[in-house]
Amino acid sequence: MLGSMQDWAMTLDKILDYSKAASPHREIVTRSVEGPIVRTTYAEVWSRAKQVTHALQERGIVTGDRVATLAWNSARHMEVWYGAMGMGAVLHTINPRLFPEQIAWIANHAGDRLLFVDLTFVPIIEKIADQLQTIESFIILTDRAHMPQTTLRNAVAYEDFIAGRPDAARWGGFDENTAAGLCYTSGTTGNPKGVLYSHRSNMLHALTANQPDCFGVKSSDVIMPVVPMFHANAWAIAFVGPMAGAKLVMPGAKLDGQSVYELLEEEGVTFTAAVPTVWLMLLQFLRDNGKKLSTLKRVAIGGSAVPEAVLRAFEVDYGVDVIHAWGMTEMSPIGTLGALTPEDSRKGIDERMRLKLKQGRPIFTVDMKITDDDGKELPHDGTTFGRLLVRGPAVAKAYFRNDGARRADGTALEADGFFDTGDVATIDPAGYMQITDRAKDVIKSGGEWISSIEIENIALGAEGVACAAVIGVLHPKWDERPLLIIEPAAGGQPTKEAVLAYLDGKIAKWWTPDDVVMVEKIPLGATGKINKLALREMFKDYRLPTAQAAE
Repeated sequence: MLGSMQDWAMTLDKILDYSKAASPHREIVTRSVEGPIVRTTYAEVWSRAKQVTHALQERGIVTGDRVATLAWNSARHMEVWYGAMGMGAVLHTINPRLFPEQIAWIANHAGDRLLFVDLTFVPIIEKIADQLQTIESFIILTDRAHMPQTTLRNAVAYEDFIAGRPDAARWGGFDENTAAGLCYTSGTTGNPKGVLYSHRSNMLHALTANQPDCFGVKSSDVIMPVVPMFHANAWAIAFVGPMAGAKLVMPGAKLDGQSVYELLEEEGVTFTAAVPTVWLMLLQFLRDNGKKLSTLKRVAIGGSAVPEAVLRAFEVDYGVDVIHAWGMTEMSPIGTLGALTPEDSRKGIDERMRLKLKQGRPIFTVDMKITDDDGKELPHDGTTFGRLLVRGPAVAKAYFRNDGARRADGTALEADGFFDTGDVATIDPAGYMQITDRAKDVIKSGGEWISSIEIENIALGAEGVACAAVIGVLHPKWDERPLLIIEPAAGGQPTKEAVLAYLDGKIAKWWTPDDVVMVEKIPLGATGKINKLALREMFKDYRLPTAQAAE
């Protein structure tokens, strides 16, 4: 027997329809690329998104066509976002931090027909325009007064592109499993792979992401997604914000500590989200200038593990609750969030910090397990390491155009329907998951695993350290041993001896790095994570002092 409830397709146009009806005057504030702060409302964004739809349809865009953006977080980007998805086109957010050749490759692989591009990125696109085989026109996200001289073919200013179009375009009316968004992985090994989100998966993911133990955003909140819209749907905040009717603050291109602080304070931000590198810059600005955070209550940190020094600074020094998040592009992207259980929230500060350094517990709709290399499920005892596998309605089952297929049906899943994240993790009896490494980064020493991530996070607390990375280096006796690479903070002068002394007692003795080296800059990847591939290439011929002694 089936239920007798109404059919209500979970299509994303309904989110902006709702915010226009329930919160029409709630602000969306943007630090524009042109410079000034620009203020609009959900009602105005809804109207202009409808104009985008009309303009797209006039260019011949139909359901399933890919429309690309290369843009910062802004109200204009939101308009294109909903204007494309609302009509059934696929919104392809391109990460500008990829190499130009990768940008060209994924635009061609996606079959993008139009590209909306911020002023910042016009020079990048001009250099690769002759490689872009499918893009018919470039829409520059500005007005006529700021339109640059450009060699891009069929280029038009965004305000001219939508000018005079009506706001009566039809949205929805298609199956909720229709593709809505396309986002490519960062491509640290081989070419990037495309993850094709559906309207249904994004809607379910946003509803789950905003549960009280997750983001918990209310209409009274002011939220600032520093995490970019080109990074896995801005962690669902571009959907959560209008769904909740919260004021949105879009930081645009200026993500330095001072610029982020100014928006936090001037706009009364209560919740924000970004990768650790952003918060390191903010905290440095706060310390250097004796500033406080007067309205910020919660901050989500993900993309890479949150360093203990950052966690303690927010929670102890500034009274801000840290939500440690983990996920992947393939998971839409959130998999776990670090809300403590009621029992754990009553524990002492050191124990709470220890638990919050874990990646957290799975959100509703995510099934999670760890296995050995043979697929045998491992115990959730908090100490046993294993391959981390996941499944759920917002987890990819295949990549765009069946890239990376593992099975004859084109899917990228294990035989039991789980997706292999490529991470190595532990899960404890209370359900807290902790990433110990990427499978390709784990250090195997004498048959045992060493967590590079844990060493890195602790080393960041040493005096004068701005960034820390650990890689495995070949060793004649132990197969691999850890090498700790340090990027000194401005004015800092950390030494090998001082850093090793700081680690002493905080990690197992046999985890202690065999050497410490200083570099001017640790390379970061397109999503702000440490580029271990580049570091391994940089140190491929490095000989550890202990290796020389063992020979």
